[in-house]
Amino acid sequence: MPARLTFLFAAFVAAFTYFVVPLAASENAPPAIGIFESHSDVGSVLHPGSVDYDKANHAYTITGSGENMWSAADAFQFVWKKMSGDVSLSADISFLNKSGNEHKKAVLIFRQSLEADSVYADVALHASGLTSLQFRDEKGAITREVQSSVSAPKRLRLVKRGDYVFMLLAKSSSDNLDVAGGWLRIPLQGGFYVGLGVCSHNNDLSETATFANVELIQPENAPGEPVLYSTLETVEIDSADRRVAYLAPGHFEAPNWTRDGLAFLFNQDGRIERLPVEGGKPTQIDTGFATRCNNDHGISPDATQLAISDNSQEDHNSLVYIVPITGGVPRRITQKSPSYWHGWSPDGRTLAFVGQRNGDFDIYAIPVTGGEETRLTTAKGLDDGPEYSPDGKYIYFNSERTGHMQIWRMKPDGSEQEQVFADDLNNWFPHISPDGEWMVFLTYGADVTGHPPNKDVMLRLMSLGDKKITVLVKLFGGQGTMNVPSWSPDSKQVAFVSYLLIPPEKSQNKK
Repeated sequence: MPARLTFLFAAFVAAFTYFVVPLAASENAPPAIGIFESHSDVGSVLHPGSVDYDKANHAYTITGSGENMWSAADAFQFVWKKMSGDVSLSADISFLNKSGNEHKKAVLIFRQSLEADSVYADVALHASGLTSLQFRDEKGAITREVQSSVSAPKRLRLVKRGDYVFMLLAKSSSDNLDVAGGWLRIPLQGGFYVGLGVCSHNNDLSETATFANVELIQPENAPGEPVLYSTLETVEIDSADRRVAYLAPGHFEAPNWTRDGLAFLFNQDGRIERLPVEGGKPTQIDTGFATRCNNDHGISPDATQLAISDNSQEDHNSLVYIVPITGGVPRRITQKSPSYWHGWSPDGRTLAFVGQRNGDFDIYAIPVTGGEETRLTTAKGLDDGPEYSPDGKYIYFNSERTGHMQIWRMKPDGSEQEQVFADDLNNWFPHISPDGEWMVFLTYGADVTGHPPNKDVMLRLMSLGDKKITVLVKLFGGQGTMNVPSWSPDSKQVAFVSYLLIPPEKSQNKK
């Protein structure tokens, strides 16, 4: 071929590649579905899913099959867009009908991949009205959830800020969305999938839900301090399912579960509050002049008295007092300060507390009637968190005498001090279940000193029979999460406090 013809042919091929091939590729690409890029079934489904988009109402009607979105793998219809960074996704959700499985789900979801066992977080509305923040924080791990105290919300929002996700809910589409729980570290790396999903919870059926007034926003931080929220939660030790009992802006700490199982006690703004287990608004317990109560408080074995630690008197160092469980004038127990209550002997006669004397924090015992305190530990380093076992044979406590904080126990007279187990983490505040079979405790990472607030921590569970340890809860918390006894009377649940730190937002860019 002559050189000129060769040049013209090459130019033609280049032009064809530049103009025609991309056109063909775009014609074959799946069309966008409103603000989303595509849709697909995730996992094994018997009936392929579908989506219809109503542009006028920004509404998506999604039909999906699938056995469940749970355990180690999911199956559902997913309408998605790939994104990165901070994301907020909101929608009004309703099911086409109330038939089918009561746990069929319509979800707002952030997902690392389209694989069935992917890392993810979603806010899931069940047909029954149950609404949960579900998550899988490792590929192939078992799904966990935080159940909201709000049933059958109309509008839902799922938010990712930095490494954390949380949910907001509104009872109607005209109500303000309120923070409903979460603040979980979910490791979504780089680009991830954002969208809407439906699972029928029955692989033989397909179910349909509508997502209206869908908004997809990428929030930006505004100047100012984050807003702190505190959440009183419970967790079942068999399933590790979590439930929000009470959530409010501000700071509260350290729940006790009452002996009759009907209420929680916690401290807030220097006072002791009582909250019914079924929820509602807390009421204040009268503690007289003790108006600077800290997070070291607990209930007597006969459920008639409350031990408190208060900083309101003298030099404003903590002292231990006892008041009637229904409130009243405090009776001073410890003469020296600072002193922090932690344990009550099963026979009701003795209190165990932490005292700082001559610069050293050690564990002491003192009669409930007051009198002389008895020093039980003398090892170098901080000893803290003493709590009697239900049979009265031991006091469990945490000590840094080995170089970092570990769990120990001793006889009530301070003899036979022994380490319960050893690891590289920092473990605090052992609490023994009423049936004597379990110990739950707070765990910080190996690099954390002391027990500061606002850290990624764990509640871990040890079977005292075989000393097997499992992770019960991963949460954002620390100081105030579980300083004091918080087991349910039946030994099936534990109460704790988690925290959220939500940064202020600039004006939002809606998608």
